[in-house]
Amino acid sequence: MTAPLIELNDAHVVHKARTGGLFSRDRVYALTGADLTIAPGETVGVVGESGCGKSTLARVLVGIQPPSAGTVAFRGQDLWTMTPAQRRETVGRNTGMIFQDPSTALNRRLTVHQILRDPLDVHHHGKGPQRDARVRELMSLVGLPKALADGLPGQLSGGQRQRVAIARALALEPSLVVADEPTSALDVSVRAQILNLLLDLKERLGLALVFVSHDIQTVRRMSDRVITMYLGRIVEESPAAEILDRARHPYTRALFSATPGLLDPIDPIPLIGPVPSATHPPTGCPFRTRCWKADDVCATAMPDPEPSGPTHSFRCHHPVGDGQSTHDLVTQAAATADSPPREP
Repeated sequence: MTAPLIELNDAHVVHKARTGGLFSRDRVYALTGADLTIAPGETVGVVGESGCGKSTLARVLVGIQPPSAGTVAFRGQDLWTMTPAQRRETVGRNTGMIFQDPSTALNRRLTVHQILRDPLDVHHHGKGPQRDARVRELMSLVGLPKALADGLPGQLSGGQRQRVAIARALALEPSLVVADEPTSALDVSVRAQILNLLLDLKERLGLALVFVSHDIQTVRRMSDRVITMYLGRIVEESPAAEILDRARHPYTRALFSATPGLLDPIDPIPLIGPVPSATHPPTGCPFRTRCWKADDVCATAMPDPEPSGPTHSFRCHHPVGDGQSTHDLVTQAAATADSPPREP
C-alpha cells in the first residue's frame, strides 16, 4: 500500500470565545476527534453545513491551525513536534492552499508577478532568473496571459484572481493542495472553468487535492472519497461513487437529498430544528437532536467508526440500511417531523 501523505489522529481544535460577558469565555469545539488519512494523488471532498468544521479541518491539514490535542503527520513526521523553522519548510514546500475569496487572499498592492514570485523568494527556490521563469510557467499553467504579469489584483476579474491564487498555491510544486470553497465567491459563469482547471492540474501534476465546498454535488463529481462533517466531527467517509445510494449515516443522506438529480427528483429528508451550538454540543452523537432515528442510546456515547466496505466507514448507532432507498427515508423522517424536539 502507498504510504499516507498526511494523517490526522484524534485531532481536536478548541477555541475560547467571549460569549457571556467581558470575563466569561466559552469553549468552542471546532474539531473533535478527527481521524483522517490522505494518500498521494487522492482527491478528498469535504461536505457539511456552515459551522461544521470544514474550514478548521482544512487549516489543520496545511499546518495553519495547530491542534489542541492529537497529531498531524506529514509523510510520517508530526508537524507539531518539529521546530517552527522545520514546520515552515515542510508546510511551505509541500502544501498549498486556495482560499474562498481571492479578493481578500491576494495582496492588492502587489502585481501578479510579485504575488507569484513571493513564495519562491521566501523559500529560496532557484536563482533570480529561474524564479522569473517559474512565474511565467505558472501563469501559463493556469491560463493567464503574459500581459497580466504587471497587473494588480483589482484590475483582474474574479476568475483571473482565483487563477492567480491557484498559481501561487502551486508555486513550490506541492504534493497536497487544499481548496477551501474555491468557487463560492465567483460568478456562476466562471465556476465550471475553475473547477475544470483544478481537475486538470490535479491529473497533470499528480496532486493530492482536498476540496471543501457547500456544493455537495460538485464535491461528489470531483472526488475519489467524500468526508461528511457535522458539528466538528467526521461522521462518515465514503467512496464518491457510493455517496448517493449507499451512504449509511442519516445526516449524509439528508445532505444529498437536498440537492437531488434532475432525473430522479425527490423531496428532501426533513431535519428537525437548528444545528446545535458548538460551545454546548449535545451529549453522545451530535446529530441526535435532529435525527429521525435517534433514541436514548444515541445520548449515551459517540458511536465508534463502523466499516461498510474497504474505504467506507460511518459513526452511527442506527445507520441507514445498506442500499436503502432515499424515498423510504423521506417517508420515515416525515413521520417523526412533528415530534417534540429532543433535549441537547
